[in-house]
Amino acid sequence: MHMTPEPSFRASVDLMFKRATQFMNLSPGLEEKIRVCNSTYTVRFGVRLRGKIETFTGYRSVHSEHMEPVKGGIRFATNVNQDEVEALAALMTYKCALVGTPFGGSKGGLSIDPRAWEEHELEQITRRFAYELIKRDLIHPAQNVPAPDMGTGEREMAWIADQYQRMNTTDINHRACVTGKPLNSGGIRGRVEATGRGVQYALHEFFRHPADLARAGLQGGLEGKRVIVQGLGNVGYHAAKFLSEEDGAKVIAVIERDGAVIDERGLDIQALKEWVTQNGGVKGYPGTSYVEAGAEVLEHACDILIPAALEGVIHKGNAARIRAPLIIEAANGPVTYGADEILRAKGTIVIPDLYANAGGVTVSYFEWVKNLSHMRFGRMQRRAEEAHSRMLVEELERLSADRGLGWELRPDFKERFLTGSDELALVRSGLDDTMRTTYQAMRAIWHGRPEVGDLRTAAYVFAIDRVARTYRSKGL
Repeated sequence: MHMTPEPSFRASVDLMFKRATQFMNLSPGLEEKIRVCNSTYTVRFGVRLRGKIETFTGYRSVHSEHMEPVKGGIRFATNVNQDEVEALAALMTYKCALVGTPFGGSKGGLSIDPRAWEEHELEQITRRFAYELIKRDLIHPAQNVPAPDMGTGEREMAWIADQYQRMNTTDINHRACVTGKPLNSGGIRGRVEATGRGVQYALHEFFRHPADLARAGLQGGLEGKRVIVQGLGNVGYHAAKFLSEEDGAKVIAVIERDGAVIDERGLDIQALKEWVTQNGGVKGYPGTSYVEAGAEVLEHACDILIPAALEGVIHKGNAARIRAPLIIEAANGPVTYGADEILRAKGTIVIPDLYANAGGVTVSYFEWVKNLSHMRFGRMQRRAEEAHSRMLVEELERLSADRGLGWELRPDFKERFLTGSDELALVRSGLDDTMRTTYQAMRAIWHGRPEVGDLRTAAYVFAIDRVARTYRSKGL
């Protein structure tokens, strides 16, 4: 049968936007203003490496400046192009609006294979790219704040932050120019795990609603649920680790760039991650069956499918064969517009990317605030909390002794109750609260307005409405 071609990633995001705006009362002018990408800066720069000049192409797109600074990751990958960066910038606008972080949407990318270069060469390339963006205020604590994405991490963010400081020696807020930094460079505890942790919290919230579970044909808790994860990068690894180690879910398959490994009894994610780090792929991992055509495993029977790698992995060609009743998009845009239509018709529940992977930008927001306040979270209140708790425990113990009641507080309860919140506890608390309240806001539209139809459209409706209100308040 002849299939109509898939729209591009950029067009896919626009189509999802359009599907949501038909349920909204926006003027055509305002709708267009929100939809379009405001600007894209393309830079081509040379770096002298290995005795010759290499030219690299990079991008920074700003989709919406309804709030500033604008926020969005920088990815290093060979397939980075303007279309992709603009689509990702648009997703950032809606994502920030959805979870209530006060940023506009942006995204950056450098067309490069980071594995082709040694660390010192990568540093030269990253610093030069940062220099080109910084001198145009495309990296700036008050205007444009990048973060890690595919192919980048704490190391690259530290280089960018240092480059910014070298060029802005008197900016007291220089550390806030980028998030996802290492702890010793102004980072925040819990940022590396944040996106994967957010996926876990999103599932916790989904599983709190029996009516929503019933729509996916699921019941009970996460314990024993069969999970397939595609991509064992930062996000996929943390999501898989937390779900298997803390919630008792069984990760029965992991798909990587070199194929997939399956073990119906559940994989040891930590051991698998160490294998991938050492061997560059999942192939040969002992005690599992290996499937070279990894993408086929997306169609394997499971309860929860977590695409955590590239966009467009679930498309018109395979959507009808996806057996998972619940898909949670840990990556950006893993389900194309065409696939989304097929999955909706099938009754598959999709927890959409702009909600599911918003843990990263949420904790990036906490890091940015920490950098602007020049103080780590918990520094002033932690011991006061502990003293407060201790007073209560001592009074209970005194009462018990005086009245001869013989009460004994369990040592583990006492220890937990008497521990004040440190930065990591506060970050996780803030993230959990964000994921819970955001899900409830989407859910209210999903259940309250049946014509909206699904969670993704509900998320877009809620996010676009927030952006529209901001623009209206500015007189647009």
